[in-house]
Amino acid sequence: MQFGRTGHASSRVIFGAAALGRVRQEKADEVLPVLLEFGVNHLDTAASYGESELRLAPWLARHRGDFFLATKTGERTGAGARAELEQSLERLGTDHVDLIQLHNLVEEDEWETAHGPGGAVEAMVTAREEGLVRFIGVTGHGLRIPGMHRRSLGRFDFDSVLFPYNHVLLAEPAYRSDVEALLELCAERGVAAQTIKSVARRRWPDGFEGPRYSWYEPVPEDDGAVERAVHFVLSEPRVFLNTSSDLHLLRPTLEAAARPVTTPAAEALAADVERLAMTPLFDGAELERI
Repeated sequence: MQFGRTGHASSRVIFGAAALGRVRQEKADEVLPVLLEFGVNHLDTAASYGESELRLAPWLARHRGDFFLATKTGERTGAGARAELEQSLERLGTDHVDLIQLHNLVEEDEWETAHGPGGAVEAMVTAREEGLVRFIGVTGHGLRIPGMHRRSLGRFDFDSVLFPYNHVLLAEPAYRSDVEALLELCAERGVAAQTIKSVARRRWPDGFEGPRYSWYEPVPEDDGAVERAVHFVLSEPRVFLNTSSDLHLLRPTLEAAARPVTTPAAEALAADVERLAMTPLFDGAELERI
């Protein structure tokens, strides 16, 4: 599917390279060929994702031309964003990225700094003119982010947005309305719409002592819930799905996406919510920050 107006035909499923942030290089080298197996041709990482950029570098040395490469900066000033971009280029071992994204741009003061004189947006435009980046996007978490993305698109002509999207969050009428308004604007403007948290179950319960491979608890791999969650997202034809930071879910997610996509029945989704005690990751208040 065309990734907005970039001219790149990206796979509907984008590899969320946050999953490589805490693994050894040997594990990364084992996982990345799975992307070729399923035709994934788009990588999404960030300066803040631990060792992710470093883990991608050996793979990119052999396959840079096969992938649309995106990273992110969490800096809001121009000087900070430029320095972080240059560090990312060095860590990734490349002379440019296809997409640089302003990471989690939602707080009012940070938004004003990033869009203001000498801010990150201005610096990334300069980087684009210099050929260090090809496109500029914006990302975010929480229930406020669809509205903030629309505000950002009113201030600057971003090429992509990224926001949470799953059937538990979309069951909230106000959030669904904000997402729909954002998707309509993106369609009008040719802006690519990426989604995250497709397979989220809930925040980790207090006292959970098992292994955690993501900051949230995902749905289980083996009872059909992953496929229903993935198909819920992919049945919306205007969006891309970014995979979880839990590497255990990479193959199940890609296998689900490879099967014919059908919109899950509302009854089946409701049954998942009840059986798995699924709850929204964000609530507009104390749970907005990850």
